[in-house]
Amino acid sequence: MASQTVSVPRPELLDDVGNNAGDWVVIVFDNPVNTWDQVIGILQKATGCPLEEAEMETWEVHHLGKSIVHHGDKPECDRAAAIISTIGIQVAVDQI
Repeated sequence: MASQTVSVPRPELLDDVGNNAGDWVVIVFDNPVNTWDQVIGILQKATGCPLEEAEMETWEVHHLGKSIVHHGDKPECDRAAAIISTIGIQVAVDQI
């Protein structure tokens, strides 16, 4: 199942993330399809984060419904979001 990366303002998801006008984030949303191992693996592949960070973010996605999984400039966040979406996970890229 292919998914398209969407850039949508979602200020309610950005509590305590920061307030730098040039910063962007990737937000991942929970779904009933992907396994924990799939999500952990794609987060590591897309962001280069360590296993422990990917596990924590996957826990947040599952239990909270969403998680901010990456910070960077827009091209970097678009790149990471595109990789994550290849396994059908809904993602958003948003400016903070």
